[in-house]
Amino acid sequence: MADAIYRKILHARVRGQLSYRGSFLLDCLAQAIAQGGELLVILVLFNRITALGGFSVDEVLLVYAFAGTAFGLSDLFAGQLNALPTYIRQGTFDVLLLRPLGTLPQLMASDLPLKRIGRVFAGLVVLVYALLHNDVVWTPWSIGLLVVTPVAGAVIFSAIWVIACSVCFWLVDGQELTNTVTYGSNTFTSYPISVYSGWLRRLMAFVVPGAFVAYYPALAVLGKPDPLGAPAWLGWVSPVVAALVAGLAAVTWTFAVRHYRGTGS
Repeated sequence: MADAIYRKILHARVRGQLSYRGSFLLDCLAQAIAQGGELLVILVLFNRITALGGFSVDEVLLVYAFAGTAFGLSDLFAGQLNALPTYIRQGTFDVLLLRPLGTLPQLMASDLPLKRIGRVFAGLVVLVYALLHNDVVWTPWSIGLLVVTPVAGAVIFSAIWVIACSVCFWLVDGQELTNTVTYGSNTFTSYPISVYSGWLRRLMAFVVPGAFVAYYPALAVLGKPDPLGAPAWLGWVSPVVAALVAGLAAVTWTFAVRHYRGTGS
């Protein structure tokens, strides 16, 4: 029953956006250009240097591509959670509680901004380029890792989004704090973690845990030893990390909703 309702809602969202195809394509292009802003920064950096944190430009582009594709997918499906502070402040979150559906799926299905596909497309284009310009040993395992990594990364980003937004049930206007973790994670994961200082690396790589979105999978695909000395098997555990973080996100969201008291409006 619930699945059918969500399908109808999403179908209506998609149909509405595709009614104006010219506008839709321009929006996708704008999103792709926005995603390419970080790429421009990387290219400008490598006009001055030959390596960054022990990585060549093509190797950094692989990390960037994994991160960009994963974040684009997450932004498409979980970016709607940014509206949570408005729901709480205006008291409209109470409406979600009255329906016989999960509050989190309702929020995520409240919109499906297809224009964010532009971010995914930009990431995939860079991914193809990086794979063609790096010395990748092609095996069934490496191909499988290439397919799984963006999906696992998207799950990790989405789980981070859920956990960060759950704070808004207590802070209400905690959007800036949430953006620091979510969009900040996107910027962090676009570069090798070896370029960051010790405390920031430990926080954003393992506590958040952004290192498993792109850095470790990229090392595994490249067959490159970690400059920081981490074991090679970390490059293959992103799906496990994604499952664990998703479980933590589910527990956090459930706890936060149970302690929601409303605004009284």
